[in-house]
Order: sequence, then C-alpha cells, then structure tokens
Amino acid sequence: MTNHTAVLDEVMEPGTPQEYSEPAILSGPSEARAAGLPAWFREQQSAAWAKFESLPFPNRKDQPWRFSNVNALDLSPFVHSTRLSEKEREEILDLSTGLKEVAGRLIFADDQLLRRDPLPEKLLKSGVILKPLERAIIEHEDLFRRHFMAQPAALGSAKFAALHEAFVTSGTFVYVPRGVEVELPIEIFHWLHGENASVFPHTLLIADELSKVTVLEHFRSAHPNRAGFACGVNDLVVGRGAKVNYICAQNWNEKTLAIQINATTAARESSALSLNVHLGGNYSRFESLSRLIGEGARSDLLAVSVAHGAQEFDARTLQDHASPHTTSDLLYKNALTDSAKSTFGGLIRVEPHAHFTDAYQTVRNLLLSDDAEANSMPGLEILADNVKCSHGATSGQLSEDEMFYLLSRGIPAAIAKQLLVAGFLNEVVDRLSHPAITDLIHGLIEAKFQLRSRE
Repeated sequence: MTNHTAVLDEVMEPGTPQEYSEPAILSGPSEARAAGLPAWFREQQSAAWAKFESLPFPNRKDQPWRFSNVNALDLSPFVHSTRLSEKEREEILDLSTGLKEVAGRLIFADDQLLRRDPLPEKLLKSGVILKPLERAIIEHEDLFRRHFMAQPAALGSAKFAALHEAFVTSGTFVYVPRGVEVELPIEIFHWLHGENASVFPHTLLIADELSKVTVLEHFRSAHPNRAGFACGVNDLVVGRGAKVNYICAQNWNEKTLAIQINATTAARESSALSLNVHLGGNYSRFESLSRLIGEGARSDLLAVSVAHGAQEFDARTLQDHASPHTTSDLLYKNALTDSAKSTFGGLIRVEPHAHFTDAYQTVRNLLLSDDAEANSMPGLEILADNVKCSHGATSGQLSEDEMFYLLSRGIPAAIAKQLLVAGFLNEVVDRLSHPAITDLIHGLIEAKFQLRSRE
C-alpha cells in the first residue's frame, strides 16, 4: 500500500527567491543552487559547463541530427526556475495523481522536491534506498560516482548531456540490494511550472544481483500555455540476474522543448525493459543507449508516440551487444496527424566476439493525415559471427476496410479512428506485464485523443 507520510526533512532547503533569479540558463549555472553540494561535484559541474560551451550546437548536416528541426533548439529564452510559493506547491501536489498503490513516491516541480513518500519499513530494513539525488551525492558517494553518467552520450546530444551535468541539482536515487524484490512500483513526478522555466531531472537506478524493481516516471507541465525546457538523463544499472522495468510517461505541454537521454547497462543474465510514452512537447528528442555487457542479458526497448498539430518527436537508439548470447528487441510505434513529424534513427551494433547475438528492431508509423511525416533510419553494424539480427520500418495509413467495418455498425468516424489507433499502439503497451501501469498509459493515450477532438 502507499505510505502517505510525506518526509522532507532530508531535503536541503533551497535558497531565497532572489538567489534563483538568474536571467537565463545560458549565463551559466547558479552557484546558489549548488552551494550545499560537495566540492568534488561542483568541480565536475564546472568542467561540464566548460565542455558545453566548447561543443558546437547540432547541425542538421550532422548524421545524428539528420531530419531534425535543429532550429527548435534555441535555449536563449529559458531561465533558472524561481522558488515556488506554498500555494503553488499545494496545487501541484493535488495534480500529482498516478498509481493508487506504490512502494514510494517523489514529486518534483521546477527541480524542487515537494514531497517524498518513504518506502515501507520492510524494504528499508532490506536495504532499499529511495532518496533525492542531492542526498545520495553525499551519503552514497562511492555508488554515485561509479555510476552517475558513466556512459557517454553517443547518439548526438553530447552538448546537452554536458549542459545537464552542469545544471543538475536534484533528482532520484534508487538502490535495490542483492536478491530484493520491490513488488509495487516506485513513482516519480517531474513538473514544469514557471514561465520559460528549465528543469534538469536525473534518475540513477542501481539494481544489484537478482533484484527486481519497476519505476514509473511522469513528466508534466502545470500550465498548458507556459513555455519550458527539460533536459533529463537516466542512468539504469541492471546487475547480474536482476530485472528492471522502467516506464517514462512524457506529457509536457506543447510549448516545451524536451531532451531526454537514457543509458542502460545490463549485466549477465539480466533483463531490462523500458517503455517510453511520448505525448507532449513541441520538439521532443529521446536518446536511448542500451549496452548488454554480460552473457545472457536481455533488453526490450519499447516506445509509443501520439503526435498532432506541429509536434515533432525525434528518437535515436543504440542496441550495443558487447557479450555473446545477448538479446535485444526494439519496437517503436508512432501515430501522427495534422503536420506532426517523427524521426527515428537506430543502430544494432554487435561488437567483436559477441557471437550468437539475437537482435530485432521494428519501427511502424501510422500516418493519419496527408501532411504528417515519418522518417525512419534503422541500421546494423555486425562485427561477429553466428548472429541473428533484423531491422525494418514501415509507414502506412488506417485500413479502409477496418474503418468501413466500424462505420457500418454505427460508430462515429472520430471514435472509429481512435479505436483503430489504440489497437495499433496496444501491441507495444501491453508488453508491459503490469495491469495498473498499462491502464494508466491507456488512459493517457485516450486523453490525448480527447484533447485532439476538442481542438
């Protein structure tokens, strides 16, 4: 059951509102925000800011940004977020509805922790850790330094990864010890609130040998018409024989620029499943690196996108097989209407000696209007023998026969289209064997269609 006790005593108190009033993020990190962090971390952030300034902004001629709208990457309007008032905090807490039963929950708004529902006593005694990132930096320094952004941003967003590292001051740290199973999901909310506010959410999840955990992360906007910028990173470390399910429910408003970078490492006989649901944002780029570093490891990369208007979703992936007898399966589905656009660039790489690799990559686009656009660039790089790898991408429209069948039974055209699109996406969502989360995801997708029908 959910523990409804909110514990904030471990969170470092933020500074005064004046200390948060930097004019723009391009002016550099805020010293006030990092004041309570260790010296070694502040030095690391200074080096990251120098790296950000030295790297060029992406160019559409760069292969990792091919077909991308790089003009959307203008960071000049975005500012450091200001301190939330008590009323604003309460309003956001009221909006933070998700699963009925969770093992623990953290709620952030404009990179400020508003609430932490702690883990049950049983999990605490088992050694499970769920803490704000700023506490983990101090209290679990060895684990943090070993795994924090340990994998390079290899899919084009090295500049934005450096920006994230330079600005990150809050997020979530999860550690599950050897052999421990966290039965209920851990739920995390990240909210954008202020006008032109910027957030840098970070999740560091470490699942030790033979452990099991599910994490659901929400990304939402408190106001439908306030522009914002989100630059997030996830580090998912899956130990030997462990099983991790990670679900991202991205539902920013349609004035948000969002970049999310995910790095997963899967050890021997482990299993990592990620499901990314992309509904919001004006321009949203998602990069996913999955490294299978132990024999027998498995990675499932799943994603659904529903885009309308002028929304653009840009996904780049790398399934990196570094050990033999490893398996990866990517299934991405996009439903696009109006002048929405999706871009996918993915690579299956089989490194030398990673024999008997089994890898798949499938991208399917459903175009619901003549102006919708889908660009797909799957690829293979095989440097080992005795492997089984395949990739493919398709784009098409709704079946006229299926539409006629539903219309002939008195179902209105808008509802018939919604049913068919939902059926198209369900193949992905239903691969997650967690009924409460799949119901929630189905509800978010349905709400997106209802929003579309009102416009």
